[in-house]
Amino acid sequence: MTIQVEADRLTPSAVLDRVSLVLDAFDGAGRLTLAQIVRRTGLPRSSAHRMLERLVSMRWLHREGRDYTLGLRLMELGSLAVHQDRLHATALPHLQELQRLTGFVVHLAVLDGNDIVYLEKLGGRLMSAVPTRIGGRRTAHSTALGKALLAYTGTPGQAYDHIRESGIAYEREESVPGFGCIAVAIGPVGSPVAALSVCGPLSHLRFDHRISAPVRMTATAVWRMLDRNHVTPTLQRHRPLFTSSPAGEPQYA
Repeated sequence: MTIQVEADRLTPSAVLDRVSLVLDAFDGAGRLTLAQIVRRTGLPRSSAHRMLERLVSMRWLHREGRDYTLGLRLMELGSLAVHQDRLHATALPHLQELQRLTGFVVHLAVLDGNDIVYLEKLGGRLMSAVPTRIGGRRTAHSTALGKALLAYTGTPGQAYDHIRESGIAYEREESVPGFGCIAVAIGPVGSPVAALSVCGPLSHLRFDHRISAPVRMTATAVWRMLDRNHVTPTLQRHRPLFTSSPAGEPQYA
């Protein structure tokens, strides 16, 4: 009875906090039972159950037997969020051309705290070999994309000094066994808005100008289009983006 009374008195803000707790529990998990969700969220079992069933009725979650998964409505909204983002819309044609040119998996990502979040993934026949997904997260320091972005946040380390000097970040089997990546940040010097990369098998990926040059050129082309239209990507509004450099030049010209 006490739990029900407390639930009835929750403010809209508190309700949203609980919904966020429940949805965040699915980060990295495919299926979760009620017991697992209770352990991950710390919510009372009865409260968690009521919230889960309500989210199922709204199509935010899907229930199959005792297992809950993310629902179609969340997938629809997530897809819309990515494809309506202006950074993504501007970059996509250039990413498609880079993927066609290299034949490797191409990623677009932004920095969120200590993680990167993937906004796009193009891969052709290699798509399934690289365990990344749009909307997925990885620890930034273990990826070329993350290194390219962390280099401009004041992160100490000789490797980051080299990235700041060269403008290119490399990754060799740090996140995916047998694969390497080459990444370049997008944006003005010292304030990148995103990063893009190519990723492929180490047996075929060459860490030289044959791959780094088109990656660099693609990043420059994307930034020029963004700067020309003074576009602020909707997923990055909390950061001071698009501050032109004193010379007015893109970072990797």
